[in-house]
Amino acid sequence: MTCNLGKTDRILRVISGALLIGVAFYLAGNIGIILGVVGSIPLLTGLAGYCPAYTLFKINTCKMKSV
Repeated sequence: MTCNLGKTDRILRVISGALLIGVAFYLAGNIGIILGVVGSIPLLTGLAGYCPAYTLFKINTCKMKSV
């Protein structure tokens, strides 16, 4: 797994994922569970710096330093 998420992309994913999980704690029932699961996806991909969907579509927002 190589990095395919840039800094801005990662920050936005972590913030949006955390917000969705936060909202899920206030909602009861199935909607809260669904929001929690959906929010965990951008949170985890943002923390890992890798998105499998970006690999499928050959998208790379990570700026790599040339060695």
